[in-house]
Amino acid sequence: MALRKIITHPHPVLREQAVKITEFNRALQELAQDMAETMYHAQGVGLAGNQIGVARQIAVVDISASEEERNYIVLVNPVLSDGEGCESGKEGCLSVREYDAKVERFKKIRVIAQDAEGNPLDFIAEDRFARIIQHEVDHLHGILFIDRISRLKQDIYKRKLKKLLTEN
Repeated sequence: MALRKIITHPHPVLREQAVKITEFNRALQELAQDMAETMYHAQGVGLAGNQIGVARQIAVVDISASEEERNYIVLVNPVLSDGEGCESGKEGCLSVREYDAKVERFKKIRVIAQDAEGNPLDFIAEDRFARIIQHEVDHLHGILFIDRISRLKQDIYKRKLKKLLTEN
């Protein structure tokens, strides 16, 4: 397993539509393990392929019951449906530096995907788990959480990003 570099906005790979995965092999399983290791190292709760420069439909999501635990699920080629209820909640992102905002998401969703071995997954996700999955699946479609906030908040973030980029 290896740590991968997390790509940050405004890198163009974050806006790419991720390609469907058709080969389930050891390399894919290693990619998933690397992604999980990278996510935990960065103290994240989810990570999509685009975020490490791999525009393929894969995401890892933390499902640990406690902070000491490291348990995650791999979602390959995820499709979300049957969204129910709406809830606004604070989100941040490993690829969007030093910014968080409230985002409206479905409270409950159905997830159809495959695991890293190609086995089918079909389950209902609710609340925080559903929010994280929606956030990561957005990445696979080239959408960042900042695309789901008001113009005013987007402008505030753009000014902050400009300042961050000129400081580095």
